[in-house]
Amino acid sequence: MTWDLIIVGAGAAGLMAAARAAELGCRTLLLEKSTKVGVKILMSGGTRCNITHATNQQGIADAFAAFDKKQAGFLRSALAALPPEKVIELIENEGVATKVEDTGKIFPVSNRAIDVRDALLQRSEKSGAMLAIGAAVTEIEKVATGFVVKTSLQDYASSKLLITSGGQSYPGCGTTGDGYAWARQFGHKVVNPVPALTPITTDEQWVKELTGITLPDATLSIVHDDPQAEANGYSPKQFLASRRSSVLFTHFGFSGPAALDISRTVTLSTDRKTLKLVCDFLPASGFEDFLSQLTDDCRGAGRSNVAAIVQDLLPNRLASAIMDRVGVPAAKRAAELSRKEIRGLARMIKAAIVPISGTLGFQKAEVTAGGVSLKEIDSRTMQSRIIDGLYFAGEVLDIDGPIGGYNFQAAFSTGWLAGQSVADNA
Repeated sequence: MTWDLIIVGAGAAGLMAAARAAELGCRTLLLEKSTKVGVKILMSGGTRCNITHATNQQGIADAFAAFDKKQAGFLRSALAALPPEKVIELIENEGVATKVEDTGKIFPVSNRAIDVRDALLQRSEKSGAMLAIGAAVTEIEKVATGFVVKTSLQDYASSKLLITSGGQSYPGCGTTGDGYAWARQFGHKVVNPVPALTPITTDEQWVKELTGITLPDATLSIVHDDPQAEANGYSPKQFLASRRSSVLFTHFGFSGPAALDISRTVTLSTDRKTLKLVCDFLPASGFEDFLSQLTDDCRGAGRSNVAAIVQDLLPNRLASAIMDRVGVPAAKRAAELSRKEIRGLARMIKAAIVPISGTLGFQKAEVTAGGVSLKEIDSRTMQSRIIDGLYFAGEVLDIDGPIGGYNFQAAFSTGWLAGQSVADNA
């Protein structure tokens, strides 16, 4: 039997593509090398699965804004074909209610990623697509009639082929970069894959001792080491990347959305030893306004000690670490602090400098930056510009967005468009 379409990889993009192609009449076979479908979906969002991101009146324009200019332009057709609200509609039609959290992230009401995975699998099955699990692809051959895909189970033939095998993030899920080798085999350029949305590490012991503390609102910025700027304060113009969101202190450094979103800058750097983090633990006000307020609080503190002032602003352990770093005794009366000591506290709270040692890499990365070059893919169809009948979708492409469901949205949309395009050209 020759299939109209074979899809390699049953993740977010593959499941969506299979359902779309099959419901439009294509004989579709979905291959998955693992014995479990959608493993990365099951792990995502702390096993809750951040499906996509809420939009306002501007709709899909918000989704464009989450990606860089090149990627946003490439995604225009895919997001138009399957915008965020359509993704939610499709999942809810399979019986999975969703909710929008304060951050704009959309999750299943159940907080169970398996419900999202099962909804996608159910829709794919209802469409008539066939699924073969434990079918590890060993070789792909281009023939006159299309493609021959050799697997650990058997060989399959199809007129069209869609690769949705993912990137290299969370390799334990089976996303070990297989698609890159196939892309290169067919003459495609692969932009060097690097980890993105991965925790940032430091050798600073005081940071590691704060393990478990979460700041719901903080700003992390990456800068190059500059002693003069460090002494006088870095300018935003010197920030290589900056993100305001929640931050989690860990035994290796920093995690949470703010750290994850800027980690790509670290992994792309050729000299990480020159990189440092500027940490603003209270970003709601500017430095001078905060310094003025802190000065007033200290001068009007009466017999209260410094600890009472700083611990009123930050978690106790972080407050203690800041006082230690500045060299201000916690028991000292706040009203007795010198202007230099107050400025030192303000600087440590608003612009603590932390050397960066690296990241946790692909093992903990939520997405891969880099992949099949977008220049060689027709964004209107997801078809290769080099090999007729060959398509790519999802994380295997050179697409990576910030945390918040944007990467799943890109996978869903590109998969949907690829499946639709195959059916249109069948």
